[in-house]
Amino acid sequence: MRKLHMILVALMLSHYICAQNQVSDSIHPDTVQNIKFSYKQLIIPGILIGYGFWGMESGQIKSFNFQIREELTENIDRKVTIDDFSRYAPAVSVYALNAFGVEGKNNLRDRSVILATSTIFTVVTVFGLKSITNVERPDGTSNDSFPSGHTAIAFAGAEFLYQEYKDKSVWYGIAGYAVAAGTGIFRMYNNRHWLTDVAAGAGIGILSTKAAYWLNPYITRKLFHKSENKTTFLLMPSYDGQYFRISLAKSF
Repeated sequence: MRKLHMILVALMLSHYICAQNQVSDSIHPDTVQNIKFSYKQLIIPGILIGYGFWGMESGQIKSFNFQIREELTENIDRKVTIDDFSRYAPAVSVYALNAFGVEGKNNLRDRSVILATSTIFTVVTVFGLKSITNVERPDGTSNDSFPSGHTAIAFAGAEFLYQEYKDKSVWYGIAGYAVAAGTGIFRMYNNRHWLTDVAAGAGIGILSTKAAYWLNPYITRKLFHKSENKTTFLLMPSYDGQYFRISLAKSF
């Protein structure tokens, strides 16, 4: 059964990447100005978020949640902490690739604004839903299980990596989504989240980054007032599970 679930996750990731390629708009390689809203891009995150909410009311899905938990935790000897770091890996990879000379779609300023916007959307949505839903965690330690913040941050970063490098190679996006999916699996393996928490978190993360790209032309105009600016900004958001921070670096 465990192998079956891993195969299903891989199929879901492959389907998502293929669907993204089919519905992508014509995009100029040096700007986000032409990335436009499309209802088709709401399908996958909408399904994931909807499944998460449905699971809070459906007895059948709740039963499936317990089955998944029992299967993942039946032979657990100790918890692993890789998910505390892997959630940041896709987003950090964008800056690492640029540092090694693999240029993405946007310059440093624009991609930093996009990442900061996405992180704000993600964190606000996650914390808002946690305070409203009050779902108990699988390990019984608290009532803030839904949705998974770690997973949301990971999938927001994976979508960020995909959008920046999909014109270079689809494998960047696949790698990012594989890491994000692994983060969600480890959250369940560590008995910290249900499958529905992870699904909703994934949908929120993806949608937050999409929204950040759609709104970036407007946000950039408001922040910088000019389309070109010689000043370089680096906005680096971080989230440690309890606190959300944004660090600003500026060079002239």
